[in-house]
Parts: sequence; structure tokens; C-alpha cells
Amino acid sequence: MRVEIWSDIACPWCYIGKARFEKGLAEFAHRDQVEVVHRSFELDPGRAKGEREQVIDMLAAKYGRTREEAAGMEANVAANARAEGLGYRTEGRDHGSTFDIHRLLHLAKARGRQDELLTLAYRANFAEERSVFDDDVLLALAVEAGLDGEEARAVLTDPEAYADEVRADEREAAELGVNAVPFFVLDRRYGISGGQPSEVFVQALEQAWKDRPVTALTTVGGDAETCDTDGACEVPRG
Repeated sequence: MRVEIWSDIACPWCYIGKARFEKGLAEFAHRDQVEVVHRSFELDPGRAKGEREQVIDMLAAKYGRTREEAAGMEANVAANARAEGLGYRTEGRDHGSTFDIHRLLHLAKARGRQDELLTLAYRANFAEERSVFDDDVLLALAVEAGLDGEEARAVLTDPEAYADEVRADEREAAELGVNAVPFFVLDRRYGISGGQPSEVFVQALEQAWKDRPVTALTTVGGDAETCDTDGACEVPRG
């Protein structure tokens, strides 16, 4: 079974949702047969590289709130994150373009290190005093995740590297009707929107597993001699 997760590194509910999904997956009996694929989604696709601002200022402007009200919004999200055992800084975080992060995550996917890099990037963005909108920080995270430093640097310096893959994920999200993240798609049959409680993910995984299509075999070539489970073998026809 495949679970595809559309998310953005700047999205706190994606950070929380990933932790809740993983708790649900850990309780799922067939977890070893689940392939998890992380897909790209930008909440602020029009933001230029290098254009940064403080998260509190961004929230206040986006939602028409005062800075105090925006700080209250952050405090509420932080409480949810901490309830999942996640670190969360409510002050000093910045916001910027996540396009380069998504490109680097596609490199990590190609090298089998996507989840490792995503986990480190979330932690850096929300819990640590490291800006994921800084190329040096991204490079350090890539190396921590097990990627080759020179290969990661080459991706970051080439704006076209893995750009098509990011855009393809985003087009696919639009085709599926995904306009908010996190969004979880189970075997292209079930969709889960938002950072739901872990028990919701358990229920959805169990339902998707139960309803997964079973491929019936079509036998070709007619009958031929066989041996059965009792060890009896047919005598070849003369």
C-alpha cells in the first residue's frame, strides 16, 4: 500500500501531522508493507528566493491580525506540537520560499533519504535556531541526512535541478483537488485532510488495507503436470 503526503516545510500542521501519522502507522499491523512518499506543495509559491520575514509579521499581514493576535495563534499551534512531543519555537522563526527545500527533498528521494531530510528540515524550522531559508543550513541538513555534500550543493546552485519534479507534484495536487496541506492519499482511494489525530490515521490505514484491490490471476497455456502440497506428482501424459 502506498501513502502519498503533500506538505510544505513552512506548514506547522504538516510538521504535527507527520508526527501523528507516524504514530498511527506504528500501530498499523501491516506497516511494513506501506510505502510512504512525500510530495511537494508550496503554500507561498509566489515568494522570491531570499525574500524573508518573521513568521509573526507574516501571519499578522496574511490574516489581518495584530502582532499580539498572531503570537497567540502561534502559541496555540505550539501547544499542539508539544503535545506530540515536538519542539516548537514561537519567536524568532522566519518565513521564506520553500522551493529550494522541495528541490533538495527530491534529490533525497532519489537517494533514498527523503524522510530523513524532511524530519531534519522540520526540526530545524520549528524547533531549532536554524533557518531553512539559508543555503548553508540546507546543505548542512542534507549532509546530516546522509546525502553527498557536493551533489546537494550542485542542486542548490542550479535553479532548474529537480524543478520539474516539484512542479509535477504541485500539478498533481491541483488535479486531485488538494488546496491545503497536509493532505494524505492512501492508495489513490482515500484522502485525509489536515493533521488529524493518530487514531484517524489508524482507521484510514485499516480501511484502505481492507479495501485494496486484489488482482485475480488469469491462467494461460492450459493444464500441465503439477505436484500438489501432499507431494503427489502427476505422471506425464504420453
